[in-house]
Order: sequence, then C-alpha cells, then structure tokens
Amino acid sequence: MAEIPQSASTTAGARLDQLVEIMRILRSPDGCPWDREQTLLSLRSFILEEAYELLEAIDRGDIAGVCEELGDLVFETVFLAQVCTENRHFTIADSLEAVANKLIRRHPHVFGNRDKHRHITTSEQVKRRWEEIKAAERTAAGKSPSLLESIPTALPSLLRAYRMGKRAATVGFDWPHFEDVLSKVDEELNELRTALTDEPKDKAEEELGDLLFAIANLARHLHIEPDMALRQANRKFSKRFAALETYFLDRHVLLKDVSTEDMERAWANIKQTGDP
Repeated sequence: MAEIPQSASTTAGARLDQLVEIMRILRSPDGCPWDREQTLLSLRSFILEEAYELLEAIDRGDIAGVCEELGDLVFETVFLAQVCTENRHFTIADSLEAVANKLIRRHPHVFGNRDKHRHITTSEQVKRRWEEIKAAERTAAGKSPSLLESIPTALPSLLRAYRMGKRAATVGFDWPHFEDVLSKVDEELNELRTALTDEPKDKAEEELGDLLFAIANLARHLHIEPDMALRQANRKFSKRFAALETYFLDRHVLLKDVSTEDMERAWANIKQTGDP
C-alpha cells in the first residue's frame, strides 16, 4: 500500500504539492490501473464535465459545491500535467510559471511603469491593451497575429460567436449601438423566413446560423452572456415542463394523451402563476 502524502502546511502551495504527489502515485506502476491508462485525449471529456459541474454549482449559489467542484477541476489540471511530465514535455510548475509570467506581461499598468500606462483606467482600455500585447506575442513567436485565430474552435458555438464578436470589437469592428444589432437580428430573421419559403431548404441552416450569430452579438451589446441567458431559459423551461407533467399525472393522464388545447391552457397558467 502506498504511503498517503501528508502536509503540515495549509498554504495553497503545500496543498498543490500534495495533490501533485498523489497524482504521481496514482500513475505509478503500483498505483491505479484506470489512472495509468488515461491519456490527454481520454481526459478531454472529464475536463468539460468538471467545468460544467462547477458552473452548475455557481448557478445554484452553492458555495460549498463551488469549493468541491473547483478542487475537482484543479485535479484534472494536475492529472493532465502529470501525463505531460511522464512524457518529458513539461511539469505543472512550468505551466504555473508560464501563466504567472503572462499575467505580469499583460498587466503593464499594474506590474510595469505606472506613469507610462496611466492612460489605462477602464476595463475596455485594459482589454484593448491585452489584445495588443497578445498579438505582439503571437507575431514574435511566428504565429498568425489574427485576433480570432486563438479563440478555441472547441468552445460551444454560441460562446465562440460571443467571443469572436467581443474580440473583433476591440479593434473597432462593431455596431455602434445595440439598436443597430437589433436591426441586424430582424434582417437575419427575415432572411430565414425567405429561406424557408422561397429558397432551397438547405439555405435555412445557413440563415439560422447567421441569426444565432447576430443574437450572440446582441447579447454582447446588452452585456449579457448568451450561454448564461440560454442556461437560465433552459432551467425555466425544465421547471415549467416538470410542473406540466405533474399536473396531468396527478389526474392520471399522460401528456401524450392530452389535447393541444388543454396542454396550452395549463402551460399558460404555469407561466402566469407558477401553478396549473
């Protein structure tokens, strides 16, 4: 039986060292067979799962849950780093050093010459300067300086649309006012209607995508994260639909046997009063 790593210190660094050692033992020849089998690719789904579980805890306002899920997410990070350490790519210390250096470089108004950067006083100016520094770093590294190229393609599409619009706006490529974006939403909606009636049906997918992209940018102008807004709408729909099911089940009727009119009447009551 492996000796359980202990730490007398309660500092974040000591706890991280303890977790790193636990992960090393789990991946060792005398460790856990399942942990030893994992690769960078096999761990991808677990990273997403833990990130979404953390989001759910935040949405619930469950601080104890946030604490637990944040620990799980850090564990997945340490897991990935251990795999890379074994392959002699880098260690978790290298990753932490890299992000620390990045934060220092991209906050010259905090860690650099404050007089030189005293014009940076708003969050928008900070974001613009961040993108300028990031573009310069990519150019120096021989990478494309494109603003959009570094946005991960693996992001959920709605979030990626939001991020692309936000990134483009840092260089002035944007609608001046949210009313202009509303007009764009109306335009895309009309184009979708046309595609559904007058054009080949495969055109509808393209127009629907354009409409969703415009809506993501409308959310940005309204300072609303579209993914969060949709998550709240999903949660509201799920709660109301459960109430609808309960209402008819209490009357020993399955939803599939309920008329459209009765279902719509009950749904309207749930929306208005929260009670069928």
